[in-house]
Amino acid sequence: MKWMFTVLLSIVMLFAAEIMAQAPTDRALSTSLDSLLNANFKPAEPGMVVLAVRKGKVVYRKAFGSANLEQGVPLKPDMIFRIGSITKQFTAIAILQLAEQGKLKLSDSVQQYVPDFPAKGHTITIEHLLTHTSGIPDYMAIDHPDPYIERHDVTLSFIINHFKTAPLSFAPGTRFGYTNSGYTLLGYIIEKVSGQKYHDYIQKEVLDKAGLKHTFYANEMTIVPGRVNGYTRDKGFYQNTYYQTLSLGYACGDLLSNVDDLYAWNQALLAGKLVKKETLEKAFTAYKLQNGTVTNYGYGWNVGNMHGTLCIKHEGQVSGFISLESYFPKEDVFVAMLTNVKSGEDRTDFSDKRFRLFSQVPRTVLGNLFPKAVAVPDAVLDTYTGKYQTVSGKKTIAIKRKGHTLYMVDGMEFGMYALSERRFYVMDVPAEIFVEFISDSAGKVTGLIVEQNGRYEWKKIE
Repeated sequence: MKWMFTVLLSIVMLFAAEIMAQAPTDRALSTSLDSLLNANFKPAEPGMVVLAVRKGKVVYRKAFGSANLEQGVPLKPDMIFRIGSITKQFTAIAILQLAEQGKLKLSDSVQQYVPDFPAKGHTITIEHLLTHTSGIPDYMAIDHPDPYIERHDVTLSFIINHFKTAPLSFAPGTRFGYTNSGYTLLGYIIEKVSGQKYHDYIQKEVLDKAGLKHTFYANEMTIVPGRVNGYTRDKGFYQNTYYQTLSLGYACGDLLSNVDDLYAWNQALLAGKLVKKETLEKAFTAYKLQNGTVTNYGYGWNVGNMHGTLCIKHEGQVSGFISLESYFPKEDVFVAMLTNVKSGEDRTDFSDKRFRLFSQVPRTVLGNLFPKAVAVPDAVLDTYTGKYQTVSGKKTIAIKRKGHTLYMVDGMEFGMYALSERRFYVMDVPAEIFVEFISDSAGKVTGLIVEQNGRYEWKKIE
């Protein structure tokens, strides 16, 4: 349910770039994506469904790989996946509906609706929950004495009791810290304010109003036509993913859907079927911390630049599945990708390829929005190679050269696109990452600055 990269933390640095190339034609796009995806998926392995829509026209909708390895069932574009944390958008919209109706205010404290939730010396507001700025730790990261707790059906009160006494990680409103706990509390608040069970409210007031026919809250016993099997690969071969109860996700990650409904959801929001236009604009606006720093999150959506343009998106990671949906409003481009393999320790070739595809597919649909790469002499590139460490010493990355290109190495290798002799854009990651090398007065390279969710200095150590 979290972004895989821990190298980089809290506000998105906007990068303005002139459009140097037009988006590819429909035929060229189809040819490019077919080539890219066919090279990455085999029929007898877990796969991916991809949907791309440009200015209201579906320009790509295909499935690759298998939905069930044991039965040899091929994936189809309309099949149903667990979508994990994309669920948070639906919870956020429910809260915003109730706010529009005057039944709550985003400035209200959590204790107004959950009286027994400890305040811990601070005012924690509904807005803090929506924007992941509450400081409440993620219940998925808090140890439980039962090592198999994820296999048991759990109740909402059980989840809240698991984290409610944990100390805050920071004062509310002062930092961004992604946490599923906040959205679990939002689900509870929806029940208290609406007088309905969370799932009943979402079905009637959100899913039905959006016209979604293939989006469900369903447990493992429910028959869901077209439901895809999830897999893992930690030992050099594919296995059925370990069992994780859907009830553990509750309001932060228990939805199932397909690519068509994710697009229909985006369109219903833009058409004003769920909330007012000005409310949606607020949800699509990155939240500012108390010190004025801009985070990369609004109300249920990541908000920032990707591939040189504004992107509103969310990822979902849950046992056996990873999902990503992205909307580029300036270009009116929507891309959804659903895959049926995931593991917390997954560093396999498939993981590498899948992660890169989450960046490569949207970039292919958009076309190159960056200026032409600057030619940097190999001798200069060589001065940048070596190992770099955070100031705290907790993290190390490497920079190396292959041919005329630099690569950032953090478990996997990511190419770096030269925007100037010192400034580079890191390719093939589903986040906007820039690297700028720094030197001392004698011209010796001493470190680098990483820009993604803030500016972070790394020291060159060898």
